Amino acid sequence: MASESFTVVPVAHVVGGRTVVEDDFWGGNRSIIRIDPEQFNEDAVVGLDAFSHIEVVFRFHLTDPTDLHPEPRRPRDNPDWPLGGIFAHRNMRRQNWLGVSRCRLLKVDGLDLHVEELDAVDGTPVLDIKPWFSAMGTRGEVREPTWPSEMLADYYASPDS
Repeated sequence: MASESFTVVPVAHVVGGRTVVEDDFWGGNRSIIRIDPEQFNEDAVVGLDAFSHIEVVFRFHLTDPTDLHPEPRRPRDNPDWPLGGIFAHRNMRRQNWLGVSRCRLLKVDGLDLHVEELDAVDGTPVLDIKPWFSAMGTRGEVREPTWPSEMLADYYASPDS
């Protein structure tokens, strides 16, 4: 397969919310996805306010580019969890440094999308925004090991809990 590359231009940036990248306690985190007014006008968000959740594709812009580990490793370096390759993880150590997050859409104010529990920090470039359709969710039986639930037990907990 031939190598292919392309340029992606952010459509928005995260404003506010957390400024430090941490693994857990994203519960209650509120921020704004500010859509670029140079590229879009308010027509771009018509109808979006009818949705309770959106999916956000973003770039892990604060990650050290030398911190890519293609070899199998344990989630959060926990010796109790099994080795997994790069595609068995959802973290920032990825070839293209892309993240995907589903978050609550609280309100649409012009080109500002007020969201909760977006696990991206202030300044994060947003590459795409999609409404969440429940019909596009899980179909069939879900199968997963126990370690993701153990690892993410505090992921959406409030920092005060």
